Amino acid sequence: MKRLKPWLALALLASQGAHAEDSLRCGSRLASEGDSKYRVLQLCGEPADKSHVGSLPQPRVWFHEFKYYYLDPPYEYVPVEIWTYNFGPTKLLRRLRFEGDELVEIRAEGYGY
Repeated sequence: MKRLKPWLALALLASQGAHAEDSLRCGSRLASEGDSKYRVLQLCGEPADKSHVGSLPQPRVWFHEFKYYYLDPPYEYVPVEIWTYNFGPTKLLRRLRFEGDELVEIRAEGYGY
């Protein structure tokens, strides 16, 4: 049982590290997944790079009285953009993926330049 405890502690620390990329710290402010482009711009300013990488189909759904109704046409295409924030050579680059207007992913890359 004593041998299991260090492994359990290590697993807990590793799982906490996985949640660190759910948000982006810009000074004293925090941008999180689910935020809009406008909010990220307000919190972090202009990114070092913006690139449009394509479009994704998203289902058109209307929710009313606890039922989902699918609209015609069934899909609408939303743009996918990648924003890169460079905070200098001592900090990691952050790549933010937007689908439509929503921030869906934050990744840490190598050190900035």
